Amino acid sequence: MAHFALICPPFASHIHSFAALGEELVRRGHRATFVLNAGADTGATALAVERVQGRSGDPALTRVMRSATRPSGLMGTLRTIADSAALTDQLCAGAPAILRRLGVDAIIADQLEPAGGLVAAGLGLPFVSLAAALPINRAPGVVLPFLDWPYDSSPRGLKRVRGAERIERLLSRRQHRVIARWSDRFGLEPRRRTLHDCLSPDTQVAQVVCGYDLPRPEPLPFEGVGPIRRPEEEAGGDQLPFAFDPSRPLVFATFGTLQGGRIHLFRAIADACREAGADLLVVHGGQLSTAQAKGIGATFITDFVPYRAVLKRATLCITHGGSNTVLDALACAVPLLVRPVAFDQKGNLARILHHGFGERLARRGIAGQIRQLLGDPTYQARCSRIAHEIAQAGGRARAADIAEGVLARR
Repeated sequence: MAHFALICPPFASHIHSFAALGEELVRRGHRATFVLNAGADTGATALAVERVQGRSGDPALTRVMRSATRPSGLMGTLRTIADSAALTDQLCAGAPAILRRLGVDAIIADQLEPAGGLVAAGLGLPFVSLAAALPINRAPGVVLPFLDWPYDSSPRGLKRVRGAERIERLLSRRQHRVIARWSDRFGLEPRRRTLHDCLSPDTQVAQVVCGYDLPRPEPLPFEGVGPIRRPEEEAGGDQLPFAFDPSRPLVFATFGTLQGGRIHLFRAIADACREAGADLLVVHGGQLSTAQAKGIGATFITDFVPYRAVLKRATLCITHGGSNTVLDALACAVPLLVRPVAFDQKGNLARILHHGFGERLARRGIAGQIRQLLGDPTYQARCSRIAHEIAQAGGRARAADIAEGVLARR
């Protein structure tokens, strides 16, 4: 059987999906090993983990994670790009020796970590590009993942997208320099310069499905398999430490593991839910103290919880728009109210608005929005249709089938 290396950014949401895929490959008799940056935490997975060695001048991962909680604005964007470039540089320097020692047969590489594609090409290994977040593949009218612009295929819209792409290239020069430098060191032809150049030319997988993404011309460059989750997560039958009242609507509010400290926003949501006659469960990802959590005024509050188990009982999800949260909500046919912060969260909002799966969370009048989404059956109907498409897409099992398919090119 084969040995797969899993290479992704050291963020919990990405690692979570990669772990579910790696565990499925292990169930099929393969080996799967994470190859990650120094200091990366893989959470609750039994998969083997190899971390590259940190070097003098590398950013401490604890500092990178703290910075990711405040990523907005031009300076925040530039800091995020600089951190990403440094992490890529660290992986390119340390991963090849680890992969040779392990005797890896293929790589599963996150679209947002170009080191995966660079190292695979440098070692002559087949690889799969996996979009754990929104796909970065460009298409006419499809805006960059970190923008919430509506889809517009008119000449004006296409021009606007091209302008945004030019600005993105300027902002990403630091990362592009790292990619080009390692492309040269690995002797790659043609020379890689951008994230897109580091995607697999043969096999790409995305957690989105067609009915959720913005319109793209056929054939698609990736196969949309839906959210990649462990079997027990998909079942969503976990026992929860809460006694939900089945006669009252349940709102689930989470802003992820990085943005979960937004206490003032949680308080506003709690006030709105009381006004709208709904119960509220807040999950803060360990970003609030016990005293802070108690002061929010939510019906239920905790640090972590199995998302699918809650969403199978919820009637509305209020979130920052992280890809995993959004896809899990839609898999459970739950409409969304979204307040994006950074990364691909605005891109998810654009897709939610395009398809009518929810609305942008307002600054004021949140109670009215909650009543609107709970009382309008069209939101539920649309979300039920996309839930059916997600259920048919294959998820973890289909992603593993595709990963096994690359071995023929070894």
